[in-house]
Amino acid sequence: MSGRLEIAVAQCPASLDGAHARLNWLADNLATHDGAPLDLVILPELFQSGYNIGDLVSGRAETADGRFAGSVAQLARRYNTAILYGFAERSGDRLYNSAQCIDKTGTVIGSHRKLLLPPGFEAEFFTPGTGCEMFRLGAFTLAILVCYDVEFPENLRHVALAGADIVVVPTALAAEWGIVSDCVVPARAFENGVFLCYANYCGQENGLGFFGGSCIIAPDGQQLARAGKSAGFLCAGLEHAAVSAARARLPYHIDRLSLPWVNQP
Repeated sequence: MSGRLEIAVAQCPASLDGAHARLNWLADNLATHDGAPLDLVILPELFQSGYNIGDLVSGRAETADGRFAGSVAQLARRYNTAILYGFAERSGDRLYNSAQCIDKTGTVIGSHRKLLLPPGFEAEFFTPGTGCEMFRLGAFTLAILVCYDVEFPENLRHVALAGADIVVVPTALAAEWGIVSDCVVPARAFENGVFLCYANYCGQENGLGFFGGSCIIAPDGQQLARAGKSAGFLCAGLEHAAVSAARARLPYHIDRLSLPWVNQP
């Protein structure tokens, strides 16, 4: 089992209208990728439906095994890579702001429903998720958080203590919140000794501007790759040994147990 994963964070143009246009953009970038063969491609929050679309989200929502998932599975098999993307999930009479990972065989191996919904349209249309699940890819254990989830230190600490080596964050970070990408995301990786892969949009969608700034951060908080304002694939190779090295250098997870208020009622 390889101790290295080749990752691409896909910074997508927010203006792409509809599932067909977004799938075509993904397919074109997979076809023209000329770097190392990819093990995982990560796409932004609500990639399937679009983010700033108001009440259109209800009509565009699909089940986790819907038509869009089938199209992503075809691309995963064709290009021999796992693909993780955000989507508007319909489950019974509820909608969730979800993300799922489909592996290179076309099988769903991991999923997450956004835990914390910020004020605005998300709180109006979506139901919060209730937990975090781990899944495996190669030698790595992965967890998914969606956008606002990563801004709460409790969530990163929870998945790190549960065994995550990589935390993947599909996001839709607006232009005025660049501090999250620039400062919060590297701090979360550093204080937990995990790789953090942050996939955002660029450009505008129905009047909402996005920050760009997608990034791949190492477990020591160092930046492996960072996007500007342009669309495209942001790539890096992740070495599993970097996780244990970072946690040995700064044993936050162990030393925190000596604090008198940890694990107290």
